[in-house]
Amino acid sequence: MTTQTVLEGMPTRLFSCTPSRLTTWLDCPRLYRMTYLDRPAPPKGPPWAHNTVGSAVHLALSRWWSEPVERRTPATARALVDRAWSTDGFTDEAQADRHREHAGDMVARYVAALDPHDEPVGVERTVATRTGALAVSGRVDRVDRRGDELVVVDYKTGRSVLTVDDARGSLALALYALACERTLRRTCTAVELHHLPTGRVARFDHTQESLARHLSRAEAIGAEAVAAAEALRAGGDADELFPPRVSRVCGWCDFVRTCPAGLAAAGAPKKPWDGLPAEEP
Repeated sequence: MTTQTVLEGMPTRLFSCTPSRLTTWLDCPRLYRMTYLDRPAPPKGPPWAHNTVGSAVHLALSRWWSEPVERRTPATARALVDRAWSTDGFTDEAQADRHREHAGDMVARYVAALDPHDEPVGVERTVATRTGALAVSGRVDRVDRRGDELVVVDYKTGRSVLTVDDARGSLALALYALACERTLRRTCTAVELHHLPTGRVARFDHTQESLARHLSRAEAIGAEAVAAAEALRAGGDADELFPPRVSRVCGWCDFVRTCPAGLAAAGAPKKPWDGLPAEEP
């Protein structure tokens, strides 16, 4: 094993990451290893239909803001969902068509409540910030300007109804707010979760203290992940350094079929379409 010498006065190498990478470590160290460190990566399960819905909705909303103002209509939004659609993860084309219609309705309702002239500061905007330990970057769904402030907007299409507590506790949203402020050089403390199925908005206004707490938490998570990766490179035991964090949600993991502990906790992998909203009988 070679020894790396750190020269006096040389800057410490920052851990480059996304909010998603940090939360993956927090959720399950074994999932983190399989996603970011194992090469070749273990095979994933089949694509998820609910991810197909989410991807089409996000892409349609991004493209909607690129349209000329006069074309920013609910009908255009519906057409953009159709253009972005895929059948990945659905049990058959009939099921995919039903959920395409549902997604089109959902996006059309959402944009009907927007002012097409109120240009966002950013759409699918990459933002970044750094500390003495981390270099964090990520892509924000939308950044709005409301008066003198910037607001981070995150679209959600899942079944769970979101609350202010979800917005307050989101490490990713807090890091996006800090990154928006650094990148766009304007105060950003407000974060919003826009739940498209219900039209509800969960907003939280951070303070500098609450953002600092999230940043400190991110640095601690990053330090743990870096230490485990370094120990693995030094010959440490992968299973001990990256233990599974098992729960009932293991059935939704892309790698559950190659994780005996996760498979035991899940009982069986979820079907690719199990995350879709219940259909009307």
